[in-house]
Amino acid sequence: MRTNWFDRHQKWIYTMPAVLFVLLMMLFPILYTVRISFFEWSMSSTTPPKWVGLDNYTALLADGRFWVTVKQTFVFTFGALIVQTVLGVAIALLLHREFYGKNLVKTIFLLPMVATPVAMGLVWLLIYEPSIGAANTLLKMLGLSPQLWIASPAQVMPSLILIDVWMWTPMISLIVMAGLATLPTEPYEAADVDGATTWQKFWSVTLPLLRPTIIVAVMLRLIDVLKTFDIIYATTQGGPNMKSETLNIYGYTLGFQYFKLGMASSLLVIFFAIVMALTLFMIYVRKRLEVSS
Repeated sequence: MRTNWFDRHQKWIYTMPAVLFVLLMMLFPILYTVRISFFEWSMSSTTPPKWVGLDNYTALLADGRFWVTVKQTFVFTFGALIVQTVLGVAIALLLHREFYGKNLVKTIFLLPMVATPVAMGLVWLLIYEPSIGAANTLLKMLGLSPQLWIASPAQVMPSLILIDVWMWTPMISLIVMAGLATLPTEPYEAADVDGATTWQKFWSVTLPLLRPTIIVAVMLRLIDVLKTFDIIYATTQGGPNMKSETLNIYGYTLGFQYFKLGMASSLLVIFFAIVMALTLFMIYVRKRLEVSS
């Protein structure tokens, strides 16, 4: 009987240790962060953590700097996401066609995505250098005025968005190209019979069929862009004048520069709730699109 029971439940017996380990690695940091958020705890003193309840949350919500970082997080996220989605779909449609050297172009195009974000942040830090950087050198060659880029409070956010777009547009293109490869040919044949133009076929056939794939790509990038830390920290560390400080950067500053672990934990809990809410919203949108189609 023991042998029969073991044979019937092998899939659970062999996979359960790995599942429990992954759940533990996911749940423990989240639960521990939630617990710390109810304490006043400073690493700069030997005083043990003090229970303060919701004081960290109320203080954070009353902090003007917190709301500024929320705004800048969304500006960075949706600015990068919109540009990446439009460019990603356009490039995927271009690379889906047959042309000489297609595989080489694909390989070169995907290189930024496999690079280390911190290393790429340092490379772009040199590119944006106002005196000898490649960006201003190119502008001078074109007869344009040099810019301050990440050294300018007004230009730092668009400059960071450009870095993220350069690195992660290939990811959306890769997902969309996979979707294009699975599209049926019958709707295109019917459109050709009806005399549809290239734009009409894209708008009425390709785009509706690709909507679920695009939503998946947007959802994956939305989560990732919201959590962006390495590129921003490697280039600006939230400056100049905190104009590129996002929630991740502010949480790091609270925890590891001001040593306010309780406040930093409450910020991360709020940030986690924002990420979860946006993710659930995107899942809802995708399900509605599937039902409507």
